[in-house]
Amino acid sequence: MFQATGSPSPGGKEGQSDGSHRRPLAARRWSVVSGAAALGCVLLTSVPLNTAQADDETPSSILQAGAEQGVSDGYPGVIGLIRSGDSTEYVHAGVGNVSTKTDADPKAKFRIGSNTKAFTATVLLQLEGEGKLSLDDSIAKWLPDAVNANGYDGSKITIRELLNHTSSLPDYFTDLGVESDYFLNTEPDKAWAPQQLVNIALRQHAPQSAPGEKFGYANTNYILAGMVIKAVTGNEPGDEIQKRIIEPLGLNDTSFPTDSAMSGNYLHGYVHPLTIVTRDVTISNVQIGGTAGAIVSTLDDMATFQRALMTGKLLAPEQLKELKTTVPTGRADETWGLGIAHMKTPCGTWAWGHNGAVLGYFSEWLISDDGSTQVVHANNEYHMLSPTKGQTDSYQAMGNAFCAA
Repeated sequence: MFQATGSPSPGGKEGQSDGSHRRPLAARRWSVVSGAAALGCVLLTSVPLNTAQADDETPSSILQAGAEQGVSDGYPGVIGLIRSGDSTEYVHAGVGNVSTKTDADPKAKFRIGSNTKAFTATVLLQLEGEGKLSLDDSIAKWLPDAVNANGYDGSKITIRELLNHTSSLPDYFTDLGVESDYFLNTEPDKAWAPQQLVNIALRQHAPQSAPGEKFGYANTNYILAGMVIKAVTGNEPGDEIQKRIIEPLGLNDTSFPTDSAMSGNYLHGYVHPLTIVTRDVTISNVQIGGTAGAIVSTLDDMATFQRALMTGKLLAPEQLKELKTTVPTGRADETWGLGIAHMKTPCGTWAWGHNGAVLGYFSEWLISDDGSTQVVHANNEYHMLSPTKGQTDSYQAMGNAFCAA
């Protein structure tokens, strides 16, 4: 989540921010936003992208230059991947561990934040394809008492409206207590029940629009989506993601954690621009993100999932069409589907993508409609304020590399 000064946030709200307000778990517009966000997708507001490039530049050299610029801008490390057809190239700059000075490894794990949302949406689309639910079912059909306070009525909000962020529900991550707990990171294994997060969201304010009327990015939507998965299947949503996506695709470095631990080869995550001393926040709370932002993955696994999703390997044709059916966001260069966004690239073409912003990590991706061209990159510093120069420069490099590929 990011709040942009004078422009809609990933949650679609108009925000006025002096840069001192932090917000986690975001959604993002493909331009750079001012304000704060975490566990989410950052909306970058209308950042003019320079598409001029030398004749001898390649997609990987463009992305590599962006990674190096990101480190120059203050990121400890940046990693990236470009996949065109069967060819994959990797880039990296800086370090994955500030203490040991170990190089940032493009094969390392990291927290993917709101990129989790595409996994959650995929499970619900699969359940619809199996005839176990309809995306036009109301929330109340599956969760009778989950949304029934402060003027919100779950019988009038559909699953589809959760997934495309037109539910009208507030974002629990705008609550000061939630934000503070997450940013201070003093209780990385504190329990946050999904209904508790929903209740925090509902009490913030009465509805400001009718369901289906307006795009408004809210992590609350995907917490409820996970609750629906459990109501329909009887299983924890993380287990369904594991069974339906992670195992079939062989995503051996991807997991849906329920505690703060990281294991194996991973990037350390950091916060440093707001503090005198750089803070290692690798161990941070995942229950606060859940089905909106908890997943740990790698560049390769993300690229494999994204290609499988776009090419129909995970969804039947009808559900793939629903995935790619978008709603307006108020911007001519971006619309929103189910767990993914559709945005105009620097060269005028359109691509699918999303981003993820969590404490210590920021990642984003673009993929062509046919799945043949992909760019994914990540860094290991995020302090819940946006935009930063690193975000702007990295996004520009990603867009230009995608166009060159």
